[in-house]
Amino acid sequence: MLKNIQLPLQAVLLKFEGWFDNPFGPEWNPLRHLGALSFFFFWVVAVSGVYVYIFFETSVSGAFQSVESLTHDQPYIGGIMRSFHRYASDAMVVTTFIHLAREFVMDRYRGVRWFTWFTGVPIIWLLYASGIGGYWLVWDELAQYLMIASAEWLDWLSIFGEPLANNFLTPEAFKDRMFSLLLFLHIAIPLFLLIACFIHVVKISRPRINPPKGLAIGTLIMLTVLSLVKPAVSHGPANLDKVVVNVELDWFYAIAYPLFDMWGAGALWLIALTLSIFIACLPWMPKLTFQEAAEVDNLNCNGCSRCYADCPFGAVTMQPRTDGRPYPRIAQVDPDICTSCGICVGSCPTATPFRSQEMLITGIDLPHFRLTKLRADTDASLDRLPDVLPEGAPRIIIYGCDHGIDVDKIESANVVVTSLPCIGMLPPSFIDYILMKEKADGVLLTGCREGDCYHRFGIHWTEQRLSGERDPYLRKRVPKERVWTCWGAVTDNAKLKQQIDDFSTHLKNLPTSQEAAE
Repeated sequence: MLKNIQLPLQAVLLKFEGWFDNPFGPEWNPLRHLGALSFFFFWVVAVSGVYVYIFFETSVSGAFQSVESLTHDQPYIGGIMRSFHRYASDAMVVTTFIHLAREFVMDRYRGVRWFTWFTGVPIIWLLYASGIGGYWLVWDELAQYLMIASAEWLDWLSIFGEPLANNFLTPEAFKDRMFSLLLFLHIAIPLFLLIACFIHVVKISRPRINPPKGLAIGTLIMLTVLSLVKPAVSHGPANLDKVVVNVELDWFYAIAYPLFDMWGAGALWLIALTLSIFIACLPWMPKLTFQEAAEVDNLNCNGCSRCYADCPFGAVTMQPRTDGRPYPRIAQVDPDICTSCGICVGSCPTATPFRSQEMLITGIDLPHFRLTKLRADTDASLDRLPDVLPEGAPRIIIYGCDHGIDVDKIESANVVVTSLPCIGMLPPSFIDYILMKEKADGVLLTGCREGDCYHRFGIHWTEQRLSGERDPYLRKRVPKERVWTCWGAVTDNAKLKQQIDDFSTHLKNLPTSQEAAE
């Protein structure tokens, strides 16, 4: 059922994301760095909050005036820092929820990713508690409205000895001691939020918690412009002798308060808790199951640790060897974490097609898609290529992954395809095998969009292997001008078709191996 919701939304999202690639480029596309941007906005809020705190007076009578003085007496420093504090907080809400929605739409919240998704729910609660607590401290009319409504909402639980709302019945009831407690909470809750964010990524191998430098600088410029054009300002000062009638809400944080006014505390608690539990349980509705985990062959594993270095989910660890072999360590796979992507196979130095089919046993392999199958699929595809094609069309083999462009839709007489669980599973030696034996004129690799690999690092590791930056690398004898890449999503079939045409033209203009030898 969820697939029926996800697939149409995925098509829309991928189209929308593709538009952002034009102005920003794949590397700086903000929709591919939403989690990192959320971390970035947190630090902007923290730094600006420290500055605001320096000039803040912790008292009922002085809080409002100290914020007003900061805003208007220091318009080019204090006013900007206050606006940074406000708008970065709002932006963190936006990036957090878009990040959540994107992970759901792209089906990246189940299986081994369940922990990251599950721990995201308390982050949302802490994020809202931090933001609402900040509005209380300004102690203007908006703060008064939010404070009383929040107190009444919490009082519905009857967990306090005395109702919290009693502290706001009259000006005399609201003491500086209570205000100091609110300030303490506004400092403590963001610290818990930061801890929760690090727990959120603790099980992610090489998490991206910092956006690219150019994107970070551009974001700061955007916040600066917004702060100058529309600086954050206060409502009128709070007055507990009067009932607040009209306020301009920050809809990023206060969207639930009109619901509280209409339906009451009980209904709002029911909505909030039900929605939170539903979101937290989504990874098991239904549970995502993978193929069999990668298996290590003791006789062929030499403990090089390349699979350990390349595993995108930390499923491979290196353990002391106990079988008497001359190598000190051996790889070990945790089947509960392995996603069966095959990237470890592509990293194994024993994964080479130059050996006979009977000898093609690797140090680590996928039970359901062994290297022998990849070799057999490759040979079967190459056998479908005629020796000579009309008009001198080049013979091309395309390797694609199960989560990127659908290579099965390619219909061309000079092109054959082979699919893998992830493009990162392809050992560079296969390209060597095809081109040096002249089984095809060119090899085109395709997968997910750049910076958005379903298995996180499949594209990145592949590019580094092709460029010689990462083992196992493509040997120098291989003509790299006959190897192209085309990264794209399932909606980018037109892009791949154009790349095939361009690659074909490119190959036609290259000298043949005999001409190159002469």
